[in-house]
Amino acid sequence: MSTLRFQALQEASTRKPVHFEEIDKKSNLFGSNVFNEKAMKQFLTSDALKGVRDAIQHGTKIERKLADYIAMGMKEWALAKGVTHYTHWFQPLTGTTAEKHDAFFETSYDGSDPVEKFGGAQLVQQEPDASSFPNGGIRNTFEARGYTAWDPTSPAFIYGTTLCIPTVFIAYTGEALDNKIPLLRALSAIDEAATEVCKYFDKNVKKVTATLGWEQEYFLIDKALANSRPDLVMTGRTLLGHTSAKGQQLDDHYFGSIPTRALTYMRDLEQECMLLGIPVKTRHNEVAPNQFELAPIFEETNLAVDHNSLLMDVMQRVAERHDFKVLFHEKPFKGVNGSGKHNNWSLATDTGVNLLSPSKTPMSNLQFLTFFINTIKAVNDNETLLRASIATASNDHRLGANEAPPAIMSVFIGAQLTKVLSELESVTTGKLSPEEKTDLKLNVVGKIPDVLLDNTDRNRTSPFAFTGNKFEFRAVGSNSNCSNAMTTLNAIVAKQLIDFKNEVENLIESKDMKKDDAIFNVLREYIKQSKKILFEGDGYSEAWEKEAAKRGLSNFKTTPEAIKAKVSKQALDLFAELGIFNHVEAEARYEIELEEYTKKIQIEGRVLGDIARNHVIPTAIRYQNTLIENVKGLKEIFGKEFETIAKEQITLIKEISGHIEGINSKVLAMTNERKKANQLTDGQKMAEAYCNTVKPYFEDIRNHCDKLELLVDDESWTLTKYRELLFTK
Repeated sequence: MSTLRFQALQEASTRKPVHFEEIDKKSNLFGSNVFNEKAMKQFLTSDALKGVRDAIQHGTKIERKLADYIAMGMKEWALAKGVTHYTHWFQPLTGTTAEKHDAFFETSYDGSDPVEKFGGAQLVQQEPDASSFPNGGIRNTFEARGYTAWDPTSPAFIYGTTLCIPTVFIAYTGEALDNKIPLLRALSAIDEAATEVCKYFDKNVKKVTATLGWEQEYFLIDKALANSRPDLVMTGRTLLGHTSAKGQQLDDHYFGSIPTRALTYMRDLEQECMLLGIPVKTRHNEVAPNQFELAPIFEETNLAVDHNSLLMDVMQRVAERHDFKVLFHEKPFKGVNGSGKHNNWSLATDTGVNLLSPSKTPMSNLQFLTFFINTIKAVNDNETLLRASIATASNDHRLGANEAPPAIMSVFIGAQLTKVLSELESVTTGKLSPEEKTDLKLNVVGKIPDVLLDNTDRNRTSPFAFTGNKFEFRAVGSNSNCSNAMTTLNAIVAKQLIDFKNEVENLIESKDMKKDDAIFNVLREYIKQSKKILFEGDGYSEAWEKEAAKRGLSNFKTTPEAIKAKVSKQALDLFAELGIFNHVEAEARYEIELEEYTKKIQIEGRVLGDIARNHVIPTAIRYQNTLIENVKGLKEIFGKEFETIAKEQITLIKEISGHIEGINSKVLAMTNERKKANQLTDGQKMAEAYCNTVKPYFEDIRNHCDKLELLVDDESWTLTKYRELLFTK
């Protein structure tokens, strides 16, 4: 009998919801543990408060004297809330967050006069070293220091008894070693480019902010059950396990009543989020059993990325209290839907206008069309780079798997907006006649708001869809940091807007066109040039794969294929021109992502080999021995007749032997391929070897193991089964 499995089942089946009480209504709790405007007004001098505001709104550098005052106020606020330590909270190139805690407590040189100390120097910069984080060859051993520097645009917060100060992370040599610096650079680029274009329509616009609303999907599995599976513990997904007879085929979990334990967990999590200023709003059951989703109100992108990174950490910590394990892996279970993290993106002006939302006037709608069409053009021209931005070993399981967007990048805008673009495409080359301009503004541009009222359906198979007042980048993986996708998206749109403005200005100056005529002419050409990226049909179909190939769209189904785009000349030039990555930083990230891919497949291969040989095979042999004893007994009783009477048992014994041989031979072959791959020195070739020669064995080994799961006595099977993982509430 499988002791660990049945102990875990016994423990999980007797769980009761953890007692939880909401301490106050959400509006009162929101941001209580954040050093926000309200806290700063109370604890900062007027000069210090102005310094922080200027840094946030205009990027003004905070002087050292002001930093001391800010640190003093931040410390007093934190101490009043029982804080004992502070940390520079940053996002290294591991995809997670990092922190090193220091106590406020200090003593004099002789150990006397203990005080709580925290000054501007500690606030603004620290040297955590952090030499073991991925660096892609940027840092040599003798210059391995890394520095964290305060990011005042993302407010400090308290978690537990620690003051967390969001920071950037840079190398001793000056290159970015984190996800935040490139994102901030991309957001600055989109701000500058979009603001310049906005002045065609409203000269009062001084700032444009990229906004983000992420949707986080995840699985909740009982902690005891999750811990009984070595593959879940080590890789975040089940490397083997036969699919449950009942999965998601009845759609009975989707949007259903939330299980009591899960709901209690969600309520607790939401309270933690409120304290931390994370504006979560929506919760519901997702398609797969024990799969859920939560989503926030839109925020400025840098803050939204910080909040999502923080949320993923908080979710795991709160889960511990409720005896759950949160699975963020994009495909933790075979046969049911995996998880994504839809990134809903838009642009907002400091005058309160959503640039991707139509309005009541033709001028506002021309502005909408300008940003709408330029975004489509940016995706069209950079589809391989956008695909590369969401490429990971875990997301490869999801993209193109008939449950999520395909690996082919395309844009869905709906039939009505497609018709609008078609009408705009027919604009006369050059200056528009008064009649044509009137017809455009009244009958095409002017009617866009009415068109969109009936155009709210979303194509769930599209990786990049317009959804009424925003674009939804649906291909981002649930385990990913949003920054990679958001850095790329904002960068390509920023570059496109710069090119757009240059083309419009050229027509105004060289062709003596009026502004509106020039804008219409450039947009018309963009519509023509971007047709290949627009697709309204079923993205899961084989027909679309063939059609996409005819259109010249890429279809990179694996990470090693996809991420080459990050170091293409087009990408390197784009990032360098906008000041987002220099060539060293871009190539370092490419090397890091290749290495991460290789290591993840390597770990999965080792874990799978271990489970197959040390769990599955011994279990199968024990059961096979039971069958052999049964056959021996039948032979003693029935003599020559035993072969007929024991026919099924003998067949089963042979079948088990076949699968055992299959596992052993495939694990051995996989191990040999791994050894060959490890001899390669080129990162791209090593990743390709793991992808193309090591990983294919996973499915073969799994098939043999899963067949044995069906053959072996249930009480003998050591690994917790799918039906238990997915349906234990």
